[in-house]
Amino acid sequence: MRRLLPSPVLSVALLLLWILLMQSVSAGTLVLGAVLAVFWPAVTARLRPAQVRLRKPLVMVRLLGRVILEMLRSNGQVARAILTQRSSNIRSGFVLVPLELKDPNGLAVLAMIVTFTPGTAWAQLSADNRVLLLHVLAIQSEADLVALIQQRFERPLKEIFE
Repeated sequence: MRRLLPSPVLSVALLLLWILLMQSVSAGTLVLGAVLAVFWPAVTARLRPAQVRLRKPLVMVRLLGRVILEMLRSNGQVARAILTQRSSNIRSGFVLVPLELKDPNGLAVLAMIVTFTPGTAWAQLSADNRVLLLHVLAIQSEADLVALIQQRFERPLKEIFE
């Protein structure tokens, strides 16, 4: 059974996503969605880095709230920068963020958080997984950005995954 359905939560999430994308609950949509929801996790099981062991559900909820607030705040900052400043006055560039998080699943979630936040893009993770290189659209303070990522995102991810 585990071989056929290696990640039941992922399968359910894929089925729900399929239903939302198709905007239908017809029999054909449900059957095809169920087939895909079983097929893709089974085929990609070996690509996943490690078994996920999530801890501290309240920390997860708080982190989700922080991510949503940060996305809204970043949207405002990026819009303000683009609409009110000349492009020559916007200081963009790369920022190095030292990391303590080692869990590959936690690093993957950090990558999603950073890429979902407007104005930042994950550029590279060092070979030893200790330094994250980010491209930032509008850098106001490198030290503040590093502290924000470490305290608001990396610290809770460490609690959840490690």
